Amino acid sequence: MCGEEAEQFHSRRALLRGAATAAVAVGAAVALPSVASAATEAETQGRGHHGRGRVPVDKISIQLYSLRTALQADLPGTLSALADIGYRKVELAGTYGRTAEEFRGLLDKNHIKATSTHVGIDGDLDKTIADAKILGNTRANVPWANFDTIDGWKQFAGRMDTAARKFRQAGIPLGYHNHAHEFAPIDGVRPYDVLTRNTNPRYVHLEIDLFWAVEGGMDPVSLYRQHCPRVVQYHVKDRTAAGEMVDPGKGVIDFPRIFRHTRPHLAEYIVEHDNPTDPLSTAQTGFTYLRNVRF
Repeated sequence: MCGEEAEQFHSRRALLRGAATAAVAVGAAVALPSVASAATEAETQGRGHHGRGRVPVDKISIQLYSLRTALQADLPGTLSALADIGYRKVELAGTYGRTAEEFRGLLDKNHIKATSTHVGIDGDLDKTIADAKILGNTRANVPWANFDTIDGWKQFAGRMDTAARKFRQAGIPLGYHNHAHEFAPIDGVRPYDVLTRNTNPRYVHLEIDLFWAVEGGMDPVSLYRQHCPRVVQYHVKDRTAAGEMVDPGKGVIDFPRIFRHTRPHLAEYIVEHDNPTDPLSTAQTGFTYLRNVRF
C-alpha cells in the first residue's frame, strides 16, 4: 500500500483495535455500533491529516550541486555553514578535487553524512562503488540520461539494471533521478515508462525531482502512487507559475499536498536549486521550509 491508502488503513486499524478493546469491557452488543462509527471517522480523517504531518529533521538533505560555486570557492567553510544551518545529511555530485578519503574527513569534521550521491554507470564501476563506500553513501542515483529513440532508452535501462545489481552487492541501492524530458513521448512512448518497466524494482529505485516532474506535465502524487514503493527520495525544488525555478516554498508547487499523500517509504527530502543566486541563502530557505511545513 502507498500514500493515502496506507494512512487510511493504519489509522482505521488502530481505531478498530481500540474499539474492539472497549467491546470486551462494555459488551459486544453495545460496542459493535461504536466500531462502525470509529471506522467511518478513521476513514474520514485518513483523507486529510492536514497540518499534522511534518518532515523529520533526519530526512532533510541537500544536493551539493546547488552549492557548487560556494564549494569550489571554500569547501571547508561551506560544509561548516551547512552544519550551522542544521543539515546532517547531503547528497553528493562530485568531491571538488578531493579524494573520497579527504572529502569524508571534511564531512566527519562537520558531523554530516553523505547518505546519497549522483554517479555515472558507464565508467569504472568498481572505483565508483569503492569511493561511495568510503564516503558512507547508502544510496546512489544516476542524475541524467537522454536518448533520441526508445531503443536507446531500452538499452540504457538494461545497463542500469546490470549496474544496480553490482551496486546492491556492495550494499548501495542504485536509482534514477528524472528531469522533464523523460515524460515527453517518443513515437508515442514515454521514456520514463520504458526505464521503469525495463529495470527490476528490487534493484532500481526512483528519486523524483518534483520541479522537473511538474515541468514535464506530471502530477507528483500520481507518479508516486504509480511507482510506489520504488520512490524513496524527493528533490524539493520549487517553480513559479511561469516555470522559473525558485527556492522551496517560494513558488506554486503544492508541497503540503504532495507530502501528505506520499509519506510512506520516503527516506529523504533533498533541497535543490539548479542555479541559485545565493547558494547558502537557498540552503537556509530550503531547510527552514522543510522544518516548518505542515501537511
